[in-house]
Order: sequence, then structure tokens, then C-alpha cells
Amino acid sequence: MSHTIPLTIIERLKKLREAIDHHRYLYHVLDKQEISEAALDSLKAELARIEQDYPELVTPDSPSQRVAGKPLPEFKKVKHKVPQWSFNDAFSPEEIREFDLRVTRMLRAESGKDLTPTYTVEHKIDGLKVVLEYVNGFLVTAATRGDGVVGEDVTENVRTIESVPLSLRKPVSVIVEGEVWMRKSTLAELNKERKKEGLELFANPRNVAAGSIRQLDPKVVASRKLETYVYDISGGSEKIPTSQSAELEQLRELGFKVNPYFRHTKTIEEVISYWKEWQKKMPKEDYLADGIVVKVDERVFQELLGYTGKAPRWGIAFKFPAEQVTTVVEDIVFQVGRTGVVTPVAHLRPVLVSGSTVSRATLHNEDEIKRLDVRVGDTVVLQKAGDVIPDIVSVVTGMRTGKEKPFRWPTAVPACGGDGKIERIPGEAAWRCVDRNSFSIQKRRFYHFVGKHSFDIEGLGPKIIDVLLDQKLIASFDDIFTLKRGDLVLLPRFAEKSVDNLLLSVAKASHTTLPRLIVGLSIPQVGEETAEDLAVHFGSIEKIQQASFAELEGIDGVGPVVGKAIVDWFSEKDNRELVGRLLKEVQIEKVKKIDTTNLPLSGKTFVLTGTLSMDRDVAKTQIKQQGGNVSESVYSKTDYVVAGESAGSKLAKAQKLGVQILDEQGLLSMLKKK
Repeated sequence: MSHTIPLTIIERLKKLREAIDHHRYLYHVLDKQEISEAALDSLKAELARIEQDYPELVTPDSPSQRVAGKPLPEFKKVKHKVPQWSFNDAFSPEEIREFDLRVTRMLRAESGKDLTPTYTVEHKIDGLKVVLEYVNGFLVTAATRGDGVVGEDVTENVRTIESVPLSLRKPVSVIVEGEVWMRKSTLAELNKERKKEGLELFANPRNVAAGSIRQLDPKVVASRKLETYVYDISGGSEKIPTSQSAELEQLRELGFKVNPYFRHTKTIEEVISYWKEWQKKMPKEDYLADGIVVKVDERVFQELLGYTGKAPRWGIAFKFPAEQVTTVVEDIVFQVGRTGVVTPVAHLRPVLVSGSTVSRATLHNEDEIKRLDVRVGDTVVLQKAGDVIPDIVSVVTGMRTGKEKPFRWPTAVPACGGDGKIERIPGEAAWRCVDRNSFSIQKRRFYHFVGKHSFDIEGLGPKIIDVLLDQKLIASFDDIFTLKRGDLVLLPRFAEKSVDNLLLSVAKASHTTLPRLIVGLSIPQVGEETAEDLAVHFGSIEKIQQASFAELEGIDGVGPVVGKAIVDWFSEKDNRELVGRLLKEVQIEKVKKIDTTNLPLSGKTFVLTGTLSMDRDVAKTQIKQQGGNVSESVYSKTDYVVAGESAGSKLAKAQKLGVQILDEQGLLSMLKKK
């Protein structure tokens, strides 16, 4: 059915094709990378969606219709005896179930019978594909995939890889396919040496492996200690086994290194379970994999299913949830925090990243907007790693149409209240409201004061705080602890039972700890870790109030910036009076200084990242009870990083620094060893 295609769709399609071709050329031909492979996958997925909706726009030269890559001129070109296919991608359980239904339908159509396929699943190694040809058991040619028809002859370089057999255990003629890769630990050692020599550090193992194979000097390649995993027999005189799993076993028997974690699964739900299992386990491996490869196990079924123009119908790459995707900036607005700091926030076209739908991302400050040159209407690379707030990494400038609007930093923000004027904080990139006691900022301070990490008053959420402020029943934090039943019972949103429950919660919260009190005051620069450090060092809020800048600056974990913020906060009369009033209403537990010398985790610093099944605050408390420290940032002196599900940038930094990584079970085991 013909219909008019909107001009905006045609324009978007053109830009997507140009951007994908550009980044695919950088990645597959030049081994350079401006955006991550996950972000490139996101552009490709958007292209596929448009072409699915408007099939008349599909052209033979579309990136969706070709196998990427052209051979570099430095090496002799080799025509592949067997065409090199690439797999289509799936990104969710729903898509992999659709693949299973598609396979079943096609098998029925081709055979006239109801056939039930099983699947072999393997890791999708993030390296460089190579095609190895053996004649009578001896390696004669090693080639890169190239464009799928013609590759590059890299035989001499591949011969330096110890895991590639120069002669097979059987004198057979065979063509096999596999992946060249580098261990993460090898990369760390290589970068350590390069740092000593003042050389630029390599970004990731995949790029090093690809660049090494294209070195003209085999001695350099040998020094890189590359590895291979071989996963397919694609041709030759050797009879190919009747199943994919048996084929992997045969490759082992011939002397090839095969990834040990492949599994034969009977149902697509088992495939999904394997995918979920390895999302959690993959960070502990010494190689990178960005997903799993799912193949119909039965060879006869593979032959029935055949190929499309670019990919086998019997296999698919099932990608792990992307930490980077692309989307469009629809607007830039401002949020005002409890300390009056103004933060620009991008409103985004909703997009799925790391398993959740994201529609907003922080732009941090004015300098970050200038650095990124982000504009309303831009296509951007979005990152959400573990528990990190969604972040815009870069702008895909090749997608610009000229209609994007450069962003101008305002002089006033309505959320600041009054005239809304803002000012830049001296010596910092941040801006803040000139009037830091506006009603909107006061509300946010109250939200924080009653929140989980401060006084943790159950039942006293933002909506109740708003009612109490509107009715002028509270104007200062201490007023919360003077509320009476008669003040509340006739207010909107309050039933008698809820009033009683709230007053019980307030009474319970009036007995608190010194760190919670410090956090609740909203002193700029002072978070949970600093509050703990201050509580242990001084023992009382009165002593913190009287402390000099020199004393504060010298405390480990405080330093000059935080020290100045504390001194400045307590220098204001209103703040000192607030603390005095609070101390009349609340009871502060005496700080217990624990001798950690002989405790199991004494001197050990932990960083928690990703989603844990146990409550994170409980984990922190248990670590501290056994003498350990908990930090929010990863440094070279960090002892352990505990990586939960969807762990991101902190895990990556730990791997780069060589910090020991634990899963949740590993942490629990340490905590049990009392």
C-alpha cells in the first residue's frame, strides 16, 4: 500500500545511514572508535525500525543490507572460499522469543512438519574475526573477515599466537572461523609499560587485538600475547558433525582453543536463563563479551533455514543490555537542589538502556554543555552504567540537520523563586540561586532532612511536607518534632490513623545518630562518607561547629574544599541557631569509636556498585562493623569492588586499575568469616 512518507523520516534515514557508514568504517576498517559499539548498535536498530515501517525506502547500499568492512591496502587481499556472514542482533527476551517463533515457523514451512529446534549458546567474544584454512592438517592461510568476500592475509601474524595450532591433531583439510582477542590483564600490563614509556594508553582489548593483527612486524604481534577462540567449521573435506555442540567438541579434538562455557539448551527459555546468568558472571572473566550467540543446534535444521542476504536464519546475536545507546535531546531544563545549586537536565526521547527506560539525563553544569556542544534536537550517546545517573557522553554531530538549537545559559531560573536570579559559584563550574532561602529550595531541604539517609521519617514524604509548609505548621527542621495530633488531624491527606502513625515515626526519628544529623543539615559538599568521618573524629556536633579550617582540612576524607564549606556554613548565625534548636528536640546517640585493629576487614576499603539483592545500607553497616571502610569512588588503593547486577563505570575502572572484584556471594562469604 503506497503512502506519502514524511520528509522528516527521509531526512532522518539519510542521516542515520551516513552516521552508521562513518562509524562502521572507523570501527571495522581503521580500528578506531568515536562512539561505543553499543551506541552504534542503537543507531542501527533505529535504522532497522524505520526501514521496517517504510520498506520502500530500503536500498541495496543501506548499512542494513551489507556486511561491514573493507580490507586495508597494507596486506595482500584474500578472497574467502566460504562467504563470511554476520549475525542479526536481538536485545531483549521478547526479541529472542520472536526469533524462536520465526525459526519454528520457517522449519514448518520448509519441511511440512512440526519440528522443534534446540539451541547451542556461546559467548560473543569482543575481538577480531579470523578465518583459518588448513590443508592436510597444516595452517596455510589466516585472513581477516574484511567485507565478507575479501579479507586480508594476516597469516604470519596469526602464526605468532600460541593458541593457534600450526598443525592439527588430524591431517584434515578444513576452514575454521574464530575470534582473536586479548586478555584484560594483558592489556593492563601492556598499558603499565606504555605509561612508563610516556606512550598513549590503549582504550580496550578489542582495539589492541585488531591493531596488533594488522602490525607489519610479527615480532610486535608476538609481544602482545594474543589469544583465540575458534567456534565454527565452515568448509573443507572434513565431515561436519550433525549438531553445533558436536562441532565445537570436534574443534577441540582437532587442537583448537574453544570457549569452555558453551551450552546446549533445549528451549528458548533456557537460552534466556543463560543470557541472564552471564550478564552477572561476565565481568569476572579475563576477556570481553558483549552478548551471546544463539545457534540452532541441529545441522539439518540449519540447512533447511539457510541464509538471508547478509545473515544466517538459524542464528542470532543476543546482546547484553547496552550501557550506551543513542537518543534525541528534546529540551534542556533546570533542577534546583537543596543547596541552591542549579543543574541542567536534558529531556530525552525515551530509550531503553541497561534494562530501564530513560527519558532524562544530567548535563552537570555550564562547562559540560559547552564541552559537549549539545543542542536541543541533537542525537546524543547516552550512558547508564549500574547505579550511575544517566549521562550524555557525546553528540553524534554527523546526525545534525541544521535545525538544532544551540543552548544559551540563562540569567534566571524560575525554580529559584522570586526573580529567579542565578550566579556562578566562585572557583567552580556550578551555578546557584542568588536567593538560597527561596521556598522551592527550602522544600528540597525538608525532603532531604526526612529522607532515608538523614532522619528517615517513615510516612513523611514530599506531599506531606508540602501540606505542612503550605499550612505554615513547619518553617524549620526542628518544627517537625513539635507537631501535635491536633495540628494534623483536620488537614487534607490526614486520616486519624495516618496522624498517629506519623507522630510515632517522628518520635522514633528523634533518637538518631550524629552522622544522620550532619547529613540532614544539608551542609554543601558534606555527604554520608564525610559525615561518618566527622562524627568519628569529633564525636559531637558542638565540636564540629567550633572546629577551625586548619583542623578540618587535615582530616582524612575532608580536605580544603569541604573544610571551607563546613566553616562557612557554621559561620552563619541562622545555621548555628538551627542546630541549637534541633539539639533541644532530638537525642543523639553517643559515637562509639570501634577499635578495628583486630577485626577481620580492618584497613580494607570496599566500593559497592550495581544492583545487590541485599540492602546496600545493610551491606555498608556490616562491612564497617567488621572494621572495613566503604567508599563511593574507586582508586588504586581500593581493596575490593563488589559488583552487583548492571555494574558499570566503577567496575570498569576497577578492572583498569587491577582492583580485586567480588560478586555479592563473595562479599557475604567474607562477612561470615568472623
